[in-house]
Amino acid sequence: MPSRIHHVGVAVADLDESIRIYESALGAQLVHRATNEKERLEAAFLRVGEGEVELMAALRDDSPVGKFMAKRGPGLHHGAYAVTDIDEALAEARTSGLELIDSEPMALPNSLRTAPSSSSSPSGVEVPWALI
Repeated sequence: MPSRIHHVGVAVADLDESIRIYESALGAQLVHRATNEKERLEAAFLRVGEGEVELMAALRDDSPVGKFMAKRGPGLHHGAYAVTDIDEALAEARTSGLELIDSEPMALPNSLRTAPSSSSSPSGVEVPWALI
């Protein structure tokens, strides 16, 4: 079971401008920035108080974030929940009927963290789990 909210993911059109706004308006601190070629996105993790925000910009229109942006525009993409056992979390998700987007854990663009795996939820917002 999740122990806390790990981070929220926000799809953005302009990563540099979004980082600037989060830093100046919210006092956020850039923790990590990386490109994920497999997912065709560039992401920045920012610490805001005790939480983190992952800003994501598509590198290509046909990427998962690019398709999200085309359909919904910029905004909340996912809320990730912290778990200590990713395999158990995935098994519980399957048992409870959540539709898994990824059947196996994957690496985050942030090299300091590993293994979120996503599912869709009735709210329409992706629900990944982050291994802590």
